[in-house]
Amino acid sequence: MKLVAITGFIGCGKTTLSEEVRSLGYPVLDVDGWVRRLYRNKKFVRQVALLFPAVAEGEGINKRKLRQIVFSDIKELQRLEGLIHPFLNEMLKEFIRKNAFYDGLLFLDVALLHKMGWNKYCYRVILADADERIQMQRVMRRDNISEREFRDIVAVQRKGIDGERTADAVIDTNRPKNVLRAELAKLITEFEYDGKRDCF
Repeated sequence: MKLVAITGFIGCGKTTLSEEVRSLGYPVLDVDGWVRRLYRNKKFVRQVALLFPAVAEGEGINKRKLRQIVFSDIKELQRLEGLIHPFLNEMLKEFIRKNAFYDGLLFLDVALLHKMGWNKYCYRVILADADERIQMQRVMRRDNISEREFRDIVAVQRKGIDGERTADAVIDTNRPKNVLRAELAKLITEFEYDGKRDCF
């Protein structure tokens, strides 16, 4: 198995790249989907409510309030990550164990690749990129947040991470999907060829 990460900061288009990779016939693991599943776990929700009482709403969590808290205080974010990251690490390790003998490319859609330390598991890394103005417009429209909230999130995500230097390819997502698909197809062919060459 050769794991290829698709990563990028919020609003940079990693989900768009992942959709195009799926359209080319490759499996993509959605880490955001794993987190959404976690928020449907009653035990986890109770733990979050205990750490952040202000976000509890009945048996659920007000994610907007939670986001405002954790992205305005790095210590609060670290407390939340202390609950989420162990779960995600177990999910990834289990996936790797189950697919250890698969001889092909598998893709991982993950924002916090380097912060989680998952780059060590990856054969190649693709970084989704976009102009900051476009990035901000996407996120403000999608999540209905203010510019200040957007900048708080980006500041936390970028802290201590130099994505371009560690990526094998950087793809500008502010282009038509057919162009992105063609670029990805070419890139994947190169990755597959490199993988076969590494076996000799």
